Amino acid sequence: MLLKLSNFSTTTFALLLGITFALPVAAKITCCDINGKRTCGDPAPPQCLDKAKKVFDKGGVARDVERPLTQEELAAREAEKVRAAEEKKRVEEMARRDRALKDSYTTENDIDKARDRAITEIEKNAEQAKNRLEAAEKKKLKLDQEKEFYSKKPAPANLQSQIRDNEAEIAAQQKALQQKDADIEVVKVRFEADKKRYRELTGKK
Repeated sequence: MLLKLSNFSTTTFALLLGITFALPVAAKITCCDINGKRTCGDPAPPQCLDKAKKVFDKGGVARDVERPLTQEELAAREAEKVRAAEEKKRVEEMARRDRALKDSYTTENDIDKARDRAITEIEKNAEQAKNRLEAAEKKKLKLDQEKEFYSKKPAPANLQSQIRDNEAEIAAQQKALQQKDADIEVVKVRFEADKKRYRELTGKK
């Protein structure tokens, strides 16, 4: 059974709603405001499809249904969810770092010592890279001498492979040495930031 209601009083609506719920098939009345006037029906009036509405289900229980969002509004809502999730993640990560900072250090001097240890480790790795570079350069001289015997014909595959590996080793160790100063600067900046945050968290100077 189809029920159409329009421009009626609250008392009339309640009466009709009660009659409807007494029918064998439970009705679902949907109401919305059209130009300041309530419009209701079962099924929902077409005018209500893109508006906020109130739906009365079996038993007369009402629930509010918000207006369908536009594509722009949906995109904005999704963007806000992403932003909120990222902000929550940032706050949680900061809280984790703050706990680790307070648990790891007792004084600022402890932070300075940790910084110095990190720099020492970088310099140690750089020294190892320097030694490996020197060894690779010595090997290159030997490989170059062997290669001279094949100036008029292709060098054996094994020798060519050794030359390629040697060139890659030299390039890798040169890069490691070039990166040393940048890595040390990163460590200094990071530990200085940790020290500043430590002061903020503990009030210690």
